[in-house]
This record gives sequence, C-alpha cells and structure tokens, in this order.
Amino acid sequence: MDATSRPPSLAGLRRTYQGLPLLEADLAPNPVSQFAEWFGDAVDAGLPEPNAMVVATSSAGGRPTARTVLLKGYDENGFVFYTNYESRKGRDLAENPRASLLFPWHSIRRQVRVEGSVVRLSREESAAYFRSRPYGSQIGAWASRQSAVVHSREELDDRYAELAERWPEDPPVPEFWGGFRVVPTEVEFWQGQLDRMHDRLRYRRSGTYWIIERLAP
Repeated sequence: MDATSRPPSLAGLRRTYQGLPLLEADLAPNPVSQFAEWFGDAVDAGLPEPNAMVVATSSAGGRPTARTVLLKGYDENGFVFYTNYESRKGRDLAENPRASLLFPWHSIRRQVRVEGSVVRLSREESAAYFRSRPYGSQIGAWASRQSAVVHSREELDDRYAELAERWPEDPPVPEFWGGFRVVPTEVEFWQGQLDRMHDRLRYRRSGTYWIIERLAP
C-alpha cells in the first residue's frame, strides 16, 4: 500500500457538531412523547431506516453482545422488537431480562439511548404482527434457526424452498418466534454541540414519575 492509498489517521477522523440547544424547558414531560417528537424529526430528515436500533444484551455470566434490529412499536409501555427466541439475544434475555437500545441518528447529530427491563409479548400480540409481515419474511422466520451454525448458503436456500412448498400461503406462527418489549427505566437524549460540549438530558424513572437530569458530555 503506497502513501496515497493509506486510510486517514484515526486521530484526524472527526466532525464538528452544531445543533439547536437541548434545554430542560423544551423537553416533553415523559420520554415516550419526547421520543415521538425526535423520531418524527428523523423520518422527516429522510434518514434510511430511522427505526434501526442497536440492541445490547448480556448473558447471565455477563458476556455482552450487540446487534442492529428494527423497532416495530412504542408507547408508554415500552419499545417493541421481534426476533427468534432461540437466537443469541433471545437466550440472553431469557437468562438476563435487561437490555439497552441505541438509536444512532448521526446525520441529524442526535442519539437516543434506552435502558430497561424486558418482557415477552403475548402470543396474540406476536401473532398479529407476524401475520402483518410479507409472506417472504414469514417463511424466512421459519427457515432461519437464528444464530445457529449453518454449513452453507445452499443449506439456507434449500430450507427456505422446502418451507415455501409446504406453506404456499399463510404459514403458521412459529412457537420459537415473537416479540419483546423493553420497559424503560432510563432514556437519554443526546444532541451534538460544538467542541464536544454536547447536550445530554436523561429521564430516570422514580416510581410513577420521571426525573429529568442533565449529564456531563
């Protein structure tokens, strides 16, 4: 690799952030309302997949892992996503039902971080969402033993074709697949600012109330 093709020094990879101030007086009284406002801003800004979020989990032994999934619902009860319960995140959450979510909306210089306990959705809720998915995604949920080792791509494709032939329409809802709800205990809103003096405002649950606190950047 010659000097002209070398990647830039990591020390020099930085951007200047400058956004509107995020002030306590401007926040909604609860984090879900504030999230709805910011999520609307992310959609309006044309971000690709603004509902993409990083989900971090940990096993009972404290081994952490993170991956990107799609948020599929939110309300005052929490933030919802769907997965294979036998996947690594599914196993982690069975052992240690807590998670952290991160919405990295870099292009609008914002992040939202959620921490909380995790509960499974009812079979009725999971089934309703499963039936709303495209047919291909329904078959895919059956075909992929998520996080399991497979020998080849051909093995996956053959499994998919076999199941599509078995159920040419309306596949049943897998018992091993469904939703999780992250019930927040903390939600932090991060707004990038000049000179790394970012705004960080956190909602922290205290009983039935939310306490708003400013964190040092």
